[in-house]
Amino acid sequence: MKSKILKGLKITGITIVGLLVLMFALPKLFPEFITNQIKVFANENIEGELHFQESNLSFFDHFPSLTLTLKDFNLKGAAPYKNETLISAKAMAFGINIPRLIFKKEVKIDQIFVSNALFNIKVNEQGQANYSVYKSKDESPTDSESSETTIKLEKIDIKNTQVVYNDLSTKILMEARGFNYVGKGDLEKSVFDLVTEAKINSFDFSLGGEQYLKNKQVNATLITKINTTSLAFEFKQNDLKINKLPVDFKGTFNFIKDGYAMNFVVKSTDSNLYDFFTALPPQFTQWLSKTIIEGKTDVLLTLKGDYIEKENKKPDLGFNMKIRKGMIAYDKVPVAASNLFLNFDTKLPSLDTQKLNVKIDSIYFNLGKEYFNGILDIKGLEKPAIAARFRAQMDLEKMNRAFGISTINLKGVLNADLSVNGVYDMENKILPKTKGFINLKNGAIKTPYYPNPITDINLDLTMDNPAGTTKDLSIKMNPASFVFEGKPVKVEGAFSNLDDINYDLKVNGEMDLGKIYQVFSQKGLDIKGYIKANLALKGTQSDATNGRYSKLKNSGTLLLRNITTYSQYLPKAFVINEGLFTFKQDQLQFKNFTASYGKSDFVMNGNMSNVINFVLSDKAVLKGNFALKSKNLYVDEFMYASPDPAPVDGQVASAAVSSGVVVIPPNFNLNLSAHSNKVYWQGLTISDLAGNMNVNKGKLSLKESGFKIIGSPVRMDVVYNNETLQRAFFDFKIKAEDFDIKRAYNEIEMFRNMATAAKSAEGIVSLDYAVKGKMNQDMKPIYPSLSGGGKLSVKDVKMKGFKMFNNVSKSTSFESIKDPNVTKVDINTTIKNNIITIEQFKFKFAGFRPRIEGTSNFDGKLNIKMRLGLPPLGIIGIPLTVTGTQENPKVKLGKKTEEIEEQEYIETPIK
Repeated sequence: MKSKILKGLKITGITIVGLLVLMFALPKLFPEFITNQIKVFANENIEGELHFQESNLSFFDHFPSLTLTLKDFNLKGAAPYKNETLISAKAMAFGINIPRLIFKKEVKIDQIFVSNALFNIKVNEQGQANYSVYKSKDESPTDSESSETTIKLEKIDIKNTQVVYNDLSTKILMEARGFNYVGKGDLEKSVFDLVTEAKINSFDFSLGGEQYLKNKQVNATLITKINTTSLAFEFKQNDLKINKLPVDFKGTFNFIKDGYAMNFVVKSTDSNLYDFFTALPPQFTQWLSKTIIEGKTDVLLTLKGDYIEKENKKPDLGFNMKIRKGMIAYDKVPVAASNLFLNFDTKLPSLDTQKLNVKIDSIYFNLGKEYFNGILDIKGLEKPAIAARFRAQMDLEKMNRAFGISTINLKGVLNADLSVNGVYDMENKILPKTKGFINLKNGAIKTPYYPNPITDINLDLTMDNPAGTTKDLSIKMNPASFVFEGKPVKVEGAFSNLDDINYDLKVNGEMDLGKIYQVFSQKGLDIKGYIKANLALKGTQSDATNGRYSKLKNSGTLLLRNITTYSQYLPKAFVINEGLFTFKQDQLQFKNFTASYGKSDFVMNGNMSNVINFVLSDKAVLKGNFALKSKNLYVDEFMYASPDPAPVDGQVASAAVSSGVVVIPPNFNLNLSAHSNKVYWQGLTISDLAGNMNVNKGKLSLKESGFKIIGSPVRMDVVYNNETLQRAFFDFKIKAEDFDIKRAYNEIEMFRNMATAAKSAEGIVSLDYAVKGKMNQDMKPIYPSLSGGGKLSVKDVKMKGFKMFNNVSKSTSFESIKDPNVTKVDINTTIKNNIITIEQFKFKFAGFRPRIEGTSNFDGKLNIKMRLGLPPLGIIGIPLTVTGTQENPKVKLGKKTEEIEEQEYIETPIK
């Protein structure tokens, strides 16, 4: 026996010594061979740029495995991320199969060990990934120096690693810090089970820019079946724990043509309600530390279907949560929220929000003897089917304290019983059937956005709609009141029958809208204004529409200050600086109403009628008579801008895409006596504008208006209406006497285009003209559309530098014709199809008696016939023709001319 023991010890000792010798000898015998084989393998199979500082072959780094460790390992990604790191690690170790190394001199990597690493995975919008660094087989070299190294993994071991996955194509962002992972499986097979254990110290998950998880601890035991041939994944057994919440995750994920096929089921069954809250975002952490939570919960999340972007196919999303026997008590509150029950279910087929279905078939909790009970079912968003009922009898302050709601302070006794059932479809005059009441006494609300609360809120509201139509709806407030900043507001009234609104409303109080808005929203949004009201309004919409004003009982005053309003017709905000309105029956009278629009200012006095009907119906016409005064009126600011601007921080976004014509609202019938000191339009300044203006059915008429332009008095009548947002019609008549032709040419674009020959002229002329036509989106005339005519009277004009007469002088050798002085000549012209026809006129200067007629156009082309009567009486004359352009006139002897082609205006049909 003794000899056997000694023999056994000897064999054991020899074996141990042999193993020790082998463990020390092998790393010494093969280090260069293994390192070279790894380098050759990397060059053959990896496209990304790979670097490491040094290598070390040892049994002791990951005993008992023989591993080649690469220090300060760094691998760059694939295109388009070739310059960015894919993997970096303090140490990357590869486990070597010892029998293959000794007997076949092959390097087979069957284990990978990673520590203190960064996995930086990126996918761009086109689906190109930085991890596609492995070369396909046909790209591998075939020469004799080819590597005999293979990777057939049986184990992956990752310690203390950061993993970032940023996929811009699916808008998924995940980050795991302190990631520890051990995975085992026969990865050599095409289909295998991967058994893994993972622990993440801190995990974040975002989808579409919304963060769902942040700084969560995750523990996972997973079994995943992987088919490397078809790239299919089956999550067979996946037990997760997010913080303290146990989660079961099962499903499949397959790559298909142009997308993915998914079937995920994530659930937590019969879990503690407290554990559920530990998995919520970190803003709940402080609240949770002070809160006692009891009860059980079930949570189920499903995502099933194909995601194929080209075919607009998306999976169905579902979420369900149940809470049973719940209790929440925040910070040792005396009355807890108890008997909490919830059954919440929502479905989003094809991730289409228009198909959203939200269902709460029960929500209930107690506050002592008080309670809240409700159900809700909404199907669709565009014309939703709504089934809801809620009943409550509770002190809101107790509820606020029980749930620990810190962002808003609520007070008041709420008593409510309201049921709603049916479809909301205003287009077809269908509303849900409604019956119930909401009563709030001694209420108050305070938010973090404003230091003072809204107090003394009292609301007694009843609603009834037994038939489910707009006609049968009735709402009664008896009364509603609150106090804000020491100023009480009281609203009392009733509304019924939306088809012919019957109203009885009393409003008394004053409000600073800017401060009230701050109570409910963050600072920085510029919604301001002050309202003081003392109104009593009673009547029906039909009485207002049909002129039965004796049946209306509307009276009171409304004072507005610094109110900012926006209209679909105007690109800028209209600001009511101050206005006192007085209601009397159907009329609204106002005195010293001041307003501004951009750089324009207004002061108005007068009255409006049909006001109630106008407010209640989008088809009603607002009528009015008032006087309007303005110091400065900038017409260009009223030009329509596309796309429609939306107010942002009190400003309207500038429209850089395209402009549009001035839009006249179609539901106005207003008569204005207007006066403006200065009117600015298209670089033109008009002074002392006065006239009678009518705005009716989208058309503006200005009659018997007078103003000064370039220092001369002008009389003008105007008709204007926008036909589309990009085109308008105008018809104006103008009579201007004794104006400076040089200033007119320099300052009036339309005159410059119609009388291009006046470029170098000097002197006094008069104009009596009528023109109608169309304007484009820049409020400029469309010249082929213009038609009209009139007379230009020349009193004393020097045609200095007039090229036509200068060229005539050169052609006839009559030097005295150059720079003629013209007096007392009437020139009649007509306009049509882009042609200006000049009727025959004659004049005399320096003994010559020219006679001129012909045509020109707005492009400057000329077709002029001239007879140059020679001194002394002009009986003998020279026939001449002038063609070419105003800038380059061509003068020839004779009567043969070149006709200018007409350009007919073809209008685009109104859509």
